[in-house]
Amino acid sequence: NWLFTGSLVAGQRASNTTSLIQSTKINELEPLAYLSGVLNRLHVNHNSRIAELLPSGWKPQFSRVA
Repeated sequence: NWLFTGSLVAGQRASNTTSLIQSTKINELEPLAYLSGVLNRLHVNHNSRIAELLPSGWKPQFSRVA
């Protein structure tokens, strides 16, 4: 029930989060894997390359485990 989110800002954040998760599903991505990957790359990604982090341009990075 989204009627009582606590405040206007909380409602906007909930709406943005829901929209992002639905975008991952539309692009046939697994939402948890996408969000984890974005949060791991967010601190090293340049602002000019923000489109790479959107669900429509997402390409998972695989890291080697030694």
